[in-house]
Amino acid sequence: MYDPTVARLTYRALLGRRRALILGALPLLLIVISVAVRALTGADDQTAANVLGGFALATMVPIIGVIAGTGAIGPEIDDGSVVYLLSKPLKRPTIIVTKLIVAIAVTMVFSAVPTLIAGLILNGNGQQIAVAYTVAALVSSIAYSALFLLLGTVSRHAVVFGLVYALVWEALFGSLVSGARTLSVQQWSLAVAHKVSGGELVTSDVSLTTGTVLLVAVTVLATWYAGQKLRSLTLAGEE
Repeated sequence: MYDPTVARLTYRALLGRRRALILGALPLLLIVISVAVRALTGADDQTAANVLGGFALATMVPIIGVIAGTGAIGPEIDDGSVVYLLSKPLKRPTIIVTKLIVAIAVTMVFSAVPTLIAGLILNGNGQQIAVAYTVAALVSSIAYSALFLLLGTVSRHAVVFGLVYALVWEALFGSLVSGARTLSVQQWSLAVAHKVSGGELVTSDVSLTTGTVLLVAVTVLATWYAGQKLRSLTLAGEE
């Protein structure tokens, strides 16, 4: 279910000069904000939770997930180069799983690592806040990558739809409508983070069981359906 050649090509596409600059912009901004906040307010657990929850997990992680997830396959479908990949003797699920693994790895590196560094800067991991939000970034990276890889497979406007979900549904509706939080990758990952921290500074609107089940379900179903759509794309090309 993993092909090194497909992985190498996907890494090359995702980490090209322009895309790498975009991927690195938000993590760098998070670090700069963290240094400035620490210098101005000192080590404060509540401030650390606010920065990591409000910027890192709510904004940075989903946007990076959009860039990595859609970028893993969307451009190839748009420019037609995916036909050459599909002409190879590779199973379609293998292509999808390989691209998903690459997207997850890129999202984790550009989101979870900066989150940990920012947390250590803000309060030195007091009350396990840095580790808790890092774990949340790790598990949400998996679900976001699968979800946005699916969008990249089924739509030419995957980036737009991804940003609408990340910034409008999760950030806007999630903060205004309590029911919307149940259908939020952010809240699911926060349920895991709450378990890690064991305190009240990291909270979620869903239980650990619900959050874990939904994270796994979304990842598996999105990956499976992306594979099915890639099969139909192959048939359309052959016709």
